Amino acid sequence: MKKTFSIGLLITVFFISCKDKSESETPTAVRVPVTLTSIDTTGIQSYIDLNATATYLVKNSIKANATGYLNSVNVATNDFVVNGKELFSIKTREAKVLGNSVNKIDPTLGFGGAIKVLSNTNGTVTMVNVQQGDYVQDGDALITINDAKSFVIVLSLPYDLKKYISVGQQLNVFLPDNSKRTATVEKFSPSVDATSQTQNVILKINGKQDIPENLIVKVRVNKATNSKGISVPKLAVLSDETETDFWIMKMINADTAIKIPIKKGIQTEDKVEILSPVLTVKDRILLTGNYGVGDTIKVRVIKD
Repeated sequence: MKKTFSIGLLITVFFISCKDKSESETPTAVRVPVTLTSIDTTGIQSYIDLNATATYLVKNSIKANATGYLNSVNVATNDFVVNGKELFSIKTREAKVLGNSVNKIDPTLGFGGAIKVLSNTNGTVTMVNVQQGDYVQDGDALITINDAKSFVIVLSLPYDLKKYISVGQQLNVFLPDNSKRTATVEKFSPSVDATSQTQNVILKINGKQDIPENLIVKVRVNKATNSKGISVPKLAVLSDETETDFWIMKMINADTAIKIPIKKGIQTEDKVEILSPVLTVKDRILLTGNYGVGDTIKVRVIKD
């Protein structure tokens, strides 16, 4: 009887041991730590920022209208002058030598007067080539003036982007100090650069012109716009190696996410438009922790 009791006890201990071992070997479900995002309904815009340069197309060279000595110089570099302003006066050699003698004989002749040289445009003086007292000949270049009306932004546009710009279109211009201007497309250059295959586009700044010459600015060219579309952050969209199939991982309950194939629309640097399927603002989509996972995964949300 004691022997039978001992055998029964051993059998009981064996089964209990096996049960404990079986329970200890049961694997726990792996939960992937993830962060979540939601759809954006503010619309999406695809654009490209291109470099452009501020410049003056017309640079007027004011020339001497007589041969003689500069009697006065009334302008300096960087001055802004208006049309009709007296820039120089020239006294001819004859007037300088004989002027006083002739005027003594007949003061009404005014023989010793200086000849005025006037500005023929509004603009900024960029170069003064002479100084008072210099001897100049008729036709000598005295000064260079940037014609204010000729100020433009010159955009070097890759030819394959020409379809996105038309004459009369309004474009945003961004300066290096982060300020913004608007400009109107005025005309296209009739030729294309042989090396870069870019075509110059002339833009006129709207309103007051306060941009210095030769400043490099950014011109934003809109490629596509959808004000009613929905989008998700670019990190939320996954693809295969050939980038032909795209999908997102969407939460279906508190701890499970599944693979949802999508069709992409407009894409920017940080957002991707979703054309299908139809998503709602209540949908929660994996932002991180979604790479290299299966079609269905258990997750642990660390940030919503």
